[in-house]
Amino acid sequence: MSKRGKILILVSPSGGGKSTMTKRLLKDFDKLKFSVSATTRSPRKGEKDGVHYHYLSKETFKQKIENDEFLEWEEFYNGTMYGTLRSVVENELNKGYFILLDIDVLGAKNVKKLYGDEALALFIKPPSLEVLKDRLIARGTETEETLQTRIERAEKEMKYASDFDEVIINDDLETAYNRIKETVSTFINS
Repeated sequence: MSKRGKILILVSPSGGGKSTMTKRLLKDFDKLKFSVSATTRSPRKGEKDGVHYHYLSKETFKQKIENDEFLEWEEFYNGTMYGTLRSVVENELNKGYFILLDIDVLGAKNVKKLYGDEALALFIKPPSLEVLKDRLIARGTETEETLQTRIERAEKEMKYASDFDEVIINDDLETAYNRIKETVSTFINS
């Protein structure tokens, strides 16, 4: 049987570079596996249950909350719920995989509290809120309202950065990625 895996948590405000870093890490580390979250939202075209998300009804999701089956969960302003199923993570850890969680600040703090040194929590921070706003505008996917919501949320999230194991400032993508890759490599091999 292989050695039990550990958890890698990446947190960043929207537009901070987390998705790019996640894709590159998954390509560079064979032992790393992305955690598929559960959600109450409906699948989008082309999405498959168990691959993109575990799609649950609101009733089922709430029952799983009551049964303490989530490591972390969140309900967004539109009523959609997202969470990390404990059983999914534990199953992969027991197979020796390192699980990559892409979750929010409070969820990350909860998982870190549960797993201690068996979890590495990295906060990817934009160089400034102005740079973050420019990145979000450049995406071309935000309305003025969603842009403002994301910036306000980012401001709140960045106040928690010092609570993480390491803060990586993403002012240059390659430099930031190399720092993350080095940190993850040390963690996986320790």
